[in-house]
Amino acid sequence: MSKERARRRAQREAEKARQAAVRAAREARRARWRRMRARVTAAVPRPVRVARQGGLIARRHRAQNAVMALLFVLVQAGSWLLLSTWAARLGALVLSLLLLPVLVTVLFDRRS
Repeated sequence: MSKERARRRAQREAEKARQAAVRAAREARRARWRRMRARVTAAVPRPVRVARQGGLIARRHRAQNAVMALLFVLVQAGSWLLLSTWAARLGALVLSLLLLPVLVTVLFDRRS
């Protein structure tokens, strides 16, 4: 009876040792993976998240900016379709770039 218990105990201990070795190998793999991942993520800059303002004024400004961007794109598309020379197209681009801040200030009363 004593030999049987010793044999079973030896089997249990061998099984525990095998499980401990498997666990140690798994932990070593995880540690290597963590080190490699940390090395890669340290090389890549972290993105900076800038929270968007959500108030009424910010929402209104976003809508006004969208309207002005759409107007700018429409003027550019119209000038490219209606004007045939490159000088006229370039002049329309420069003129609209110069007038865009003026129109924003005058139309939307943004003096500050």
